[in-house]
Amino acid sequence: MKNFVKYTSIGLFLSIPFFTIAQTNYEAKVENQSATQSSTLGLEIGLGAENIMQYLPQLEDKKVGIVTNQTGIIRKNLNQIPSDNAYKNTVHIVDFLIGIGINVVKLYSPEHGFRGDADAGAKIKSGIDTKTNLPIISLYGDNKKPKANQITDVDVLVFDMQDVGARFYTYISTLHYVLEAAAENGKKVIVLDRPNPNGHYVDGPVMKNEYKSFVGMHNVPIVYGMTIGEYAQMINGEGWLANGIKADLEIIPLINYTHQSKYNLPVKPSPNLPNAHAINLYPSTCLFEGTNVNEGRGTDIQFQVYGSPFLKNMPYQYTPTSKPGATSPKFKDEVCYGEDLSDVPYQSSINLKWLINAYKNNTKQPFWTMNGKKLWIDQLSGTDELRKQIEAGLSEEEIKATWQKDLEAFMKIRAKYLIYN
Repeated sequence: MKNFVKYTSIGLFLSIPFFTIAQTNYEAKVENQSATQSSTLGLEIGLGAENIMQYLPQLEDKKVGIVTNQTGIIRKNLNQIPSDNAYKNTVHIVDFLIGIGINVVKLYSPEHGFRGDADAGAKIKSGIDTKTNLPIISLYGDNKKPKANQITDVDVLVFDMQDVGARFYTYISTLHYVLEAAAENGKKVIVLDRPNPNGHYVDGPVMKNEYKSFVGMHNVPIVYGMTIGEYAQMINGEGWLANGIKADLEIIPLINYTHQSKYNLPVKPSPNLPNAHAINLYPSTCLFEGTNVNEGRGTDIQFQVYGSPFLKNMPYQYTPTSKPGATSPKFKDEVCYGEDLSDVPYQSSINLKWLINAYKNNTKQPFWTMNGKKLWIDQLSGTDELRKQIEAGLSEEEIKATWQKDLEAFMKIRAKYLIYN
């Protein structure tokens, strides 16, 4: 790479020696900051995409494909200690790499699209990015796995997306197929790691093979407590790719991250996760998607409220309406009765009490909804046992006790791939 490059779109003059010094200074400053500050949302964590000296040399003179969406942003000033304010002045990874002369030839987008504004489950078409004029290959809908002819003109694939740490959040499924296609076609994958906002715990039933789908491709619990980089290592290392093939994989690690680090995402990871509280509740409240209960889509507090017209014994009321990212929410324009969770404490485990409460108060059957020929709740939970346990009247404590053996086995697998404490 040239010693000096001009990034005109953000007004920076960058050099490789500068970044070496900047990263050294950054790490030194981090070591001296207080424990109080380390618990503050968003402070002190350097993203994999900002750990530039670890990956820029590998992209020099290569044709690069980038798997990303609206979450692939970094700070413009990489010599500044990260903070919430720093992320008010950002640049997208695609624009950054193009601006410093990297030969980016193709983009790949997940569910919700490259701009992250499509409804959940909506088919995303391939197209052209109007800003860069680069082709965008959709990896959602009928084309979840890159075809050979879609990566043949790429030397290396860079994966940079913000996960939220729940098995049914489909970015890890996209990751699986990218790794698989790369392995089959002799392409390297570089994952730019990002924090997991739900990385502080592991919980939920471990998925059974018969419930494998795009919302659950691996035998892991609902909450697996790993960054997307760690998860990529597990997919590759456990032989979960087709025929046990291995991808040429490299993880660019985070700086000063632990699994107890709290991280406030600077941009919504998808249209219906508007804030940190919604993301924290998501592993619990997303289970309502498998029921006749609205999970907050069509409101401004998505995944922070639940309700339906058939829970009239419950005091809270709201009416879902058509909104960007949720144009046809469940019970659109109907009064729903339920519970407001916007003030519940920070969660460090899956909460089943809300789902159990809704089941007990529901006045119209069926409570569980279908996804094709299968019950959606079974696919989301990765087993039919959770549904049957709720139907049988088991308590949250009794249900969770049945998860422990599988969770202990998973924790042993997980431990092999952890990068961070």
